[in-house]
Amino acid sequence: MKPAAFRYHRAHDVTDAVGLLGDLTAAGEDPKLIAGGQSLMPMMNFRLARPTALVDLGPLRRDPALNSFRRNGFSLTIGAMVTHRTVEVSELGPDFDVLSRAMRWVGHLPIRSRGTVAGSIVHGDATAEWCLLALLLDAVIVAEGPRGPREIPAAEMFRGFYTTAVEPDEVVTAVRFTRPSPRAALTEFARRHGDFAIVDAAVSLDGEHGRLTGGRVVLGGVAPAPVRVPEAEAVLDGGVPGPELFAACGAAAAAAIDPPDDAAGSAAYRRRLARTLVTQALHEAWEKGETR
Repeated sequence: MKPAAFRYHRAHDVTDAVGLLGDLTAAGEDPKLIAGGQSLMPMMNFRLARPTALVDLGPLRRDPALNSFRRNGFSLTIGAMVTHRTVEVSELGPDFDVLSRAMRWVGHLPIRSRGTVAGSIVHGDATAEWCLLALLLDAVIVAEGPRGPREIPAAEMFRGFYTTAVEPDEVVTAVRFTRPSPRAALTEFARRHGDFAIVDAAVSLDGEHGRLTGGRVVLGGVAPAPVRVPEAEAVLDGGVPGPELFAACGAAAAAAIDPPDDAAGSAAYRRRLARTLVTQALHEAWEKGETR
């Protein structure tokens, strides 16, 4: 299929992009930004998205600030135009290497080579790996708009099906991950490798000396947006890491969610997937930490 008709604009820098979005919105247009286009274009081709105008951010790839990593104390900032593949092959250190390891789940190599970190987060797919990682690692999304820059905590970012807190006239310039997690993992299940996940799970573990002091459990594909599961996280607090605890955490996660029934699978099927994936991810996260 082909997309519905739209107007094409090319932004030369962030200020230009913000200005174009503002002008188009004021004129009654429904503009969308396009960076890698790996999420937006398929939706346009199937006419699931029908923007009246596209603002191409391609020239912004030349901006070093938008195409680089920056460390500041315990945080890691990733520029908005950094691709999945760049993250995949980069050495991010033990505190954030879950980001690199998780990239193997993002589509296929051509998709990872074009798609961008910020584009995936702004797209707001409930099963997108970057959306789960943003919640897991307390990301802060930095957006620039006509009112100046602002920061959006990941906990406030995802509002429903493909809906985020980024305003129509704002451009995301960076994503800052503020929660180092040496023991973390993401896993998922799809019908075929590279397909959209039916359910995915991201976890992290906190603790030392053989006892946990807490952890995080984030699920995708079980609600309109990715969600933390506090009932499962409570199981980890004070527990002794091992198969029994991890299985109990997976069971708690499955019991706490109310997933949808749809063509991809029933609610009961998604609960079973959630239980299995959380358990598997916890094992991987603990083993990664132990090998360091």
